[in-house]
Amino acid sequence: MEQQAEIWHEVKTQLASQLESNTFEEIFESVDSVFKVRNNYIYLLVDNDFIKKRIEMLYLKRMNRLLENYVSEKHEYRLLTKEEAEEELQDEKSRELNHPDHEVYDEAYLNSNLNSSYNFRNFVVGNSNRLAYTSALKVADQPGIVANPLYIFGDVGLGKTHLMQGVGNYILEGDINTRVLYVKADKFVEDYVKYSSKKKYTEFNDIYRNVDVLLVDDIQFLAKKEKSQEEFFKLFEVLRDQQKQIVITSDRKASDLRDIMARLTSRFAWGVTVDINRPDLDHRIKILEKKLMAETNDPSIFPKKVIEYIASVFDNNVRELEGALKRVLFYCTAFDYDFTIKNAEIALVNLIQPKKSSKNFIKDKLQNLLSVVSDYYNISTSDLISKKRKRMYLYPRQIAMYLIKDIYDLPYKKIGSYFMNRDHSTVMHSVEKIHNDLQIDKDLKIDVEKLKHKCGENA
Repeated sequence: MEQQAEIWHEVKTQLASQLESNTFEEIFESVDSVFKVRNNYIYLLVDNDFIKKRIEMLYLKRMNRLLENYVSEKHEYRLLTKEEAEEELQDEKSRELNHPDHEVYDEAYLNSNLNSSYNFRNFVVGNSNRLAYTSALKVADQPGIVANPLYIFGDVGLGKTHLMQGVGNYILEGDINTRVLYVKADKFVEDYVKYSSKKKYTEFNDIYRNVDVLLVDDIQFLAKKEKSQEEFFKLFEVLRDQQKQIVITSDRKASDLRDIMARLTSRFAWGVTVDINRPDLDHRIKILEKKLMAETNDPSIFPKKVIEYIASVFDNNVRELEGALKRVLFYCTAFDYDFTIKNAEIALVNLIQPKKSSKNFIKDKLQNLLSVVSDYYNISTSDLISKKRKRMYLYPRQIAMYLIKDIYDLPYKKIGSYFMNRDHSTVMHSVEKIHNDLQIDKDLKIDVEKLKHKCGENA
């Protein structure tokens, strides 16, 4: 470690001679500690994510080239923020106190399939998710007792997976001997098909029944998988009878699930059902401020009015909101521009243009899509969006709904408004039906690919 610190001092000296003094002082002056050396990676400490990402984007390759002059065996620099290093030290102390066998800890965490970044500490609470957050925290504190199952539903990108995995991480941090398993519903189906085709039912049960906490994401993808539903029903009964905690997420409430057996959906409602809605403006601002604190050591360089601007434009989901912030940070940092609304508009122009001209977006994009589908199936656009129930109209209509969701990811309710104000549950059913049919119908898959291509050419 001492040798690596000396080498870093030499590399840093060379960087000082190559860079402008202001740039060097701003970025590298405080980078003076080697945190650890592991697997030929040398971890340097930096003040915050803002400096970390700026170095990674602009200077890390140069640093590694300079490093080659001082080592005989290949090494590379990596960066850790002081906050990340502190968390790592705390985790290390916790492991030493509670879990002296590191291999056991690492294996248990690996087997859980959890993402450690999804925790309660960095989940921003607001009116749209307060009940869901509170319920998840109570479940994590008393698994198998408070609410079993906990059923969380809401649209894409609102934090369902974050909250669900937060439950698992909280429980695992408290007791590493707890057997936690996170799985997506489609992975459950894949596993069941794989093991059942080889008659390896015992191995399948070893994976899914020998757990204390089961976290199942996107349960709607069990639709039409009858044998998998039967197996999940058995699993649900076994775990709940043993007071093992079950947490389920979905894009809709249990009563709206289509093509899933009623005795299964009724059991989803046995515990506590909570929903996550779109964050309001104040909540979106809080999310951005929290994210900004993780990205830069000096949030004051990013004016509040720019945060408010981003929050006002990107109101669809949290994923989109955070992505917009990162894009502005990257753009202004890479070109050394000030953080202004004007520069934010330039950075986000390809994302906000459809929002600023939604009428044109509907006219030019969606009308084109509807026209493409109508022409492909030799029906009129008015019949396509009508309420006629003949198959010659119904199936193309379902395909059109699927394409709108797949290409533009609009909310179900919004899609329904383009088809004579159909209910969002009808749109859900149509999208789900085409999604499932695509798995087994090769001709449909060819048709959909052709339609996507035609839409892409003209969009």
